[in-house]
Amino acid sequence: AFGKILAELSKDETEFVGRIVTTSPDVTVSTNLGGFVNRRGIFSRHEQKDVFRTKRIASPQNWSTGPHGQHIELGIAENNLFLMLAALGLSADLEGERLFPIGTVYDPFIARGLDALNYACYQGARFILAGTPSGVTLAPEGGAHQSITSPLIGMGQPGLTYFEPAYADELRLFLHKAMLDVQAVNGTSTYLRMSTRVLDQPERSDDQWQEAALKGAYWAGPPTGEADFCLAYCGAMAPEARAAFEEIREDVPSACLLAITSPDLIHAGWTLETRSPWTGENREASHIRTLLSELKPGAGLVTLIDGAPSTLSWLGSVCGHRVVPLGVETFGQTGDLPDLYGHLRLDASAILDACASVISRL
Repeated sequence: AFGKILAELSKDETEFVGRIVTTSPDVTVSTNLGGFVNRRGIFSRHEQKDVFRTKRIASPQNWSTGPHGQHIELGIAENNLFLMLAALGLSADLEGERLFPIGTVYDPFIARGLDALNYACYQGARFILAGTPSGVTLAPEGGAHQSITSPLIGMGQPGLTYFEPAYADELRLFLHKAMLDVQAVNGTSTYLRMSTRVLDQPERSDDQWQEAALKGAYWAGPPTGEADFCLAYCGAMAPEARAAFEEIREDVPSACLLAITSPDLIHAGWTLETRSPWTGENREASHIRTLLSELKPGAGLVTLIDGAPSTLSWLGSVCGHRVVPLGVETFGQTGDLPDLYGHLRLDASAILDACASVISRL
């Protein structure tokens, strides 16, 4: 979906598209920038011939290189990626010309450039970072390509707003928001934690979910009355969450399903609310409190993410609900997704066990 959106944009001969600059350390094609690069070319101060075309070697990549190219290829150098995003993201301040930098990297390798990422945000650089694939999606490749703590980085880094979309329409919404934030006076950079997992796309009856999704969470299965139980999931775990939810609702009709689109935003809103009596910053209830207030006091809550469980385990503190957090706390295992999800207790069976544990204590 990410690649298709950028490839579609690349067809437009507008000033906006002409200001998009993509960059990547080594993983241009595998993060699906290939379509954009084919149309927009690779930047170089001098024209260079396409070696594959010169040698008449068949290739799906048509990488023309020259001064008008809009992609910067870095080789395997994640620290350089964030230095590049910092420089491109400060173009309006330093050169008087706004650019829209988009950097892609395998999510586990964000950690290789944290110092440069921190200083990029500290300087107020505006960019979009796409971390993909994330979690244990690349299960066959083992622990080297499995990210666990990156959601906590997204939540903890000032000047960076972290979204984790599950579906293509969510991603399109967040990309649009990210482009606006690049230009906003008080905007931030955006980190999109994405997955290569193929998911069936939902059929939306309306667009009412979008406003809540942009705040960090929306009801994928709204509560009926005061709910006794809630299952909250993030990102690629949507199929497992939905499967478990359908089974749970047969026994607990009031159960609800909460889609978390940005742990970062809902956590920031909650902490802002908790300190507002002393700071006077915001007297309104946070978005996550408004949502969880629809549950009964002391209701059960199970959280699910393909990442560190502490990303969502704090949700129980918002309204005092009982929580069982599910996530990834180890890495290195190799296998297909069903086996790995089962081993890490992320599958529907494990979710049902956690739900039963919480519900039994109500």
